[in-house]
Amino acid sequence: MLRLIVSRLAGGVAVLAAVATITFLLLHAAPGGPFSRERRLQPAVQRNIEDRYHLHDPLWQQYGRYMSGLAKGDLGHSMKRPETVGAIIKRHFPYSLTLGLMAIGFAAVFGTLLGVLAAARKNTWVDYTAMSVALIGISIPSLVLGPIAIRYLALELGWVPAARADGVVGYLAPAAVLGLIYAGTIARLARASMIETLGADYIRTARAKGVSERGVVWRHGLRLGLLPVVSYLGPATAGLISGSFVVEKIFQIPGLGFYFVDSVTSRDYPVLTGLLVFYVGFLVLFNLLVDLAYGWIDPRIRHSERAA
Repeated sequence: MLRLIVSRLAGGVAVLAAVATITFLLLHAAPGGPFSRERRLQPAVQRNIEDRYHLHDPLWQQYGRYMSGLAKGDLGHSMKRPETVGAIIKRHFPYSLTLGLMAIGFAAVFGTLLGVLAAARKNTWVDYTAMSVALIGISIPSLVLGPIAIRYLALELGWVPAARADGVVGYLAPAAVLGLIYAGTIARLARASMIETLGADYIRTARAKGVSERGVVWRHGLRLGLLPVVSYLGPATAGLISGSFVVEKIFQIPGLGFYFVDSVTSRDYPVLTGLLVFYVGFLVLFNLLVDLAYGWIDPRIRHSERAA
């Protein structure tokens, strides 16, 4: 297990370095610059601003300076705001974290329930209804579902605030909107995997011993049947926690998604690169957690790792 953790962490560091390098080079290769869209300034003033951020230095010097800071944990300083990228993440990440955890919790519970019920009642009205709900969740984008939720849940029924999350109640609508797409995917994965698992030999043996159908599904089949769901939850959780651009914008939640979009439009190199590195770091972390969860769920994986 220790060998697995070390290898995954080493690979994660290489991935982070590659993402930072590619993002840095692509941003500097694009025409224009961070200050090219500002109102026209005096040449001397613009020159001083660009010198302040070393934009006239050779590209290899800028790259070396940035990677050296990144190796020390410094994500850089925003070119548009008087604060560091680390300060932006520290102040606004809790909003994205709260929204992401609630969304992935809703998606995991609701999606798993739909998938397991559909597999247990395969080719019945329960199966068709559950998969129809999952298909609706996958098909309707949050750009459409968000305004619908605001109109009916907030404006007409008054159950939740329309914008600006205030307390847990304020996150309910955006978390449901954000998690519904993931819930639909989880439901389909859980159904397919559970159908395969419920046809395994050990499940037939359990039925032959007189175990009730409920016990077969929830006690014997669920643990191995959810392996694809666990694999999917790793990158899905990282993506949700790191910020949802559309949902945060619709519900006016001041998370990282807002700053990511703003850094793209304003060409704020350090913020954009720093947020991408931060996001990829979450992907690496949650993929590692998925690998560890696999070993806990399926003992055969642990034994194969020890044998290797």
